[in-house]
Amino acid sequence: MALEHDRAAQRGEEILAVFDTAFAQLLAADPAAFRVKFRKMAASAFAFYRGTACLFYHDLAHERDAGPYLDDRTSRVWIHGDLHAENFGTYMDAGGRLVFNVNDFDEAYVGPFLWDLKRFAASVALLGHAKALSDATITELVRIYAAAYRERVHTLATGAKDDEIPPFTLDTAQGPLLDALREARARTRFGLLSTMTEIREHDRRFLDGGGSIPLDAATRAKVLEAFDGYLETLPDSSRVRPDSHRVKDVVGRRGIGIGSAGLPSYNILLEGNSDALENDVVIYMKQAQTPAVSRHVTDPAVRAYFTHEGHRTVISQRALQAHADPWLGWTELDGAGQLVAEVSPYAVDLDWSDIDDPEQIAAVVADLGRATATMHAAADDTSGHSLVPFSTEHAIDAAIAADETGFAELLTDFAHSYGARAREDHRIFVDLFRNGRIPGL
Repeated sequence: MALEHDRAAQRGEEILAVFDTAFAQLLAADPAAFRVKFRKMAASAFAFYRGTACLFYHDLAHERDAGPYLDDRTSRVWIHGDLHAENFGTYMDAGGRLVFNVNDFDEAYVGPFLWDLKRFAASVALLGHAKALSDATITELVRIYAAAYRERVHTLATGAKDDEIPPFTLDTAQGPLLDALREARARTRFGLLSTMTEIREHDRRFLDGGGSIPLDAATRAKVLEAFDGYLETLPDSSRVRPDSHRVKDVVGRRGIGIGSAGLPSYNILLEGNSDALENDVVIYMKQAQTPAVSRHVTDPAVRAYFTHEGHRTVISQRALQAHADPWLGWTELDGAGQLVAEVSPYAVDLDWSDIDDPEQIAAVVADLGRATATMHAAADDTSGHSLVPFSTEHAIDAAIAADETGFAELLTDFAHSYGARAREDHRIFVDLFRNGRIPGL
């Protein structure tokens, strides 16, 4: 018992050290936001896992045995960086089509492809445990994910055309993925605008309160200057109308989500593609964060490729997501890189709350495996980025082929071991937090 207590105490100190590296600066700037973040993380082991990519990669960096799967090429591909079961959802692509795919690219970087798969596999173990699934069922779910990923990578590597592997859309998706797309389709831009804005003096303006923070003249001027810089990063296809980028209003926002605590952000109301008030567009500008992966990928060529974290986030998302948000861009404000994108009315996250039947979970997990493989294959020598000057699907396909049976086994073993560790880490974290052991809070 004393030994277990000593191990928990030692792990607690390790968690605090990782938190200090990852969060100290932002926590000092906005302790209240981190109290909200940490209380959300305290709610469940899965919520804790979502908020601690920094701890996950700290642990992963100390693991050396990846079998035959990581080599000079498969260790250097564009990865999502925070691929867990809840980071999937819908978006409206540049062609006006609703697509279900991976979302939230704040942690995206260049690194080992296996890190994405391990992060997802452990999230399946945590999700399965929360739904009281047996270890055998969790093993089968991770195997299904691994098999779907492997099958899609092989299909892409052997020359499948885009129309042979279409994305998940209203015409091709099934089950909960189709439900999310239908929910997104039922939403309207006017519905979103009605929750955030009102008509004043014959034009639309942001509502007071509700999380909006009025800006003084100096801050507003700085945001508008940063906005002008952002416009230079948009592709020509986004310039649909000369005055579509006319700014109507600007407010501050405070990031209090699990991933955005303490990050200053702003909402900007734009004219949109017509004079009609229901076509106004809301974009957000937020300070981009340092991705957890980057602390453990030391390749200087990768670090030097990005001007700042806003640039890194956008370039990574454009590489990983085909036909990305046409409003996606970057800028700089007060010396910090900023991510800019639309507050989209058509973004619906995959809702796991009513996905309980193991067969249904298995079907969803298989689709997410296919989506993961397609994402990894999108960002390679054909995407126009010199960081990954080779075909990722060919490299990954060859690596998995070296040990087909061991691939799924590696992921299932990791899912169970890290899922158990995350549950214990969550218990340790809650004790640290409730007893006032986290510095700055």
